[in-house]
Amino acid sequence: MTTPAPEQISDALSPVRAELLRAAHAEAKVLLDRAERDAAARVDEARVEARTIRDAARRRGEADGADAARDLLVRARREARSRILSARREAYEELRRQAAERLREVRRTDEYPSLRQRLEHRARVLIGPGAEITEHADGGVVAQTAGRRVDLSLTALADRALDRMGGEARTLWEP
Repeated sequence: MTTPAPEQISDALSPVRAELLRAAHAEAKVLLDRAERDAAARVDEARVEARTIRDAARRRGEADGADAARDLLVRARREARSRILSARREAYEELRRQAAERLREVRRTDEYPSLRQRLEHRARVLIGPGAEITEHADGGVVAQTAGRRVDLSLTALADRALDRMGGEARTLWEP
């Protein structure tokens, strides 16, 4: 039996990656829409709060009010930025969770045994034929040899796929 080249293994996993990216984009769009609505509402609240704070500061007096308004406005802007970043982080974490969940669903398909064999083979290519390979609780495999470990669990594969999207993933929720 000949060991397939890494390019062949990568080619064999291309449909999985393509489906994962398609599903991730679809899920991300839904999450993005929700996160944008939430972020817009939070920004509007922060703007209202900033205006209220600024107006109150003006009424306290010109000298004291100007300094106080600047400080309060900075805080309100920081809070608005914090809320936006929090909403984006939540959207990204939800995207990661749903992508991993979708990939774990592969375990219930007829294609899973073939995928698991390919993952086992890939693990042996990566760390050697003497690797101890175990099934991961979420699906996929984990392989170990003395001092080396490779995680090819479905959850890890989903995380890596999103990580490879890098900046592209951020465009899903940025205006």
